[in-house]
Amino acid sequence: MKAKWLQRPVESYNFLMFTGIIEAVGKVRRLTKIDRGMKVKITCGRKLRMKRGDSLAVDGVCLTCENVRERDIEFTLSSETLERTRFGSLTTGSKVNLERPLAANGRLGGHFVQGHIDGIGVVASIESDSPAWWFSVELPLSLLPYCVEKGSIAVNGVSLTVAEITGNRILMSLIPFTWNNTSLSELKPGDPVNVEVDMLAKYVRNFSRLQRAESDDEFLWKFVREG
Repeated sequence: MKAKWLQRPVESYNFLMFTGIIEAVGKVRRLTKIDRGMKVKITCGRKLRMKRGDSLAVDGVCLTCENVRERDIEFTLSSETLERTRFGSLTTGSKVNLERPLAANGRLGGHFVQGHIDGIGVVASIESDSPAWWFSVELPLSLLPYCVEKGSIAVNGVSLTVAEITGNRILMSLIPFTWNNTSLSELKPGDPVNVEVDMLAKYVRNFSRLQRAESDDEFLWKFVREG
């Protein structure tokens, strides 16, 4: 006899993982300060068929839907979320990128995005280069070791490819589809953005640090024990 969870259709299972391919652009409808946290109500650009308790990436941050009514979704932001993301600078009318988790039978169109922000970047420049746009972001120095040219990075939840790295700036090219179907076109120089570096880069860098600090045998046994 199959386990109960195997009897349910594959479509009913979601990994808590995202791809950086934006499904809709929402607009902040209401912000309510609650002690050190905040309640946020967002109106979706299209109906995403969410329900209470579902997870949704909002500008790349994995949040829990607390109340859902038609296209309006409410979330609670903790002080930790406000401090580590750009959400502290949101205002009524701000546009945000929305993406549901990757379905078990879905396609990985971008790259693996966890919905855990690694740092806040700052838009350095946006320049037209018809038919595309050059988009430059200044990163915290701590995130630079995880960036490589032609590698992936998520900015406000959007999966982008790093074209060039100069100092602490990364340069990316936005094609017309990305410009027209995400909130990146609303940004201007000086605006903060949520940044999540490539998950694989974080693991590789961590393993490399461990290997440099230990002998090969010590590293191997630690890897086996701790995974």
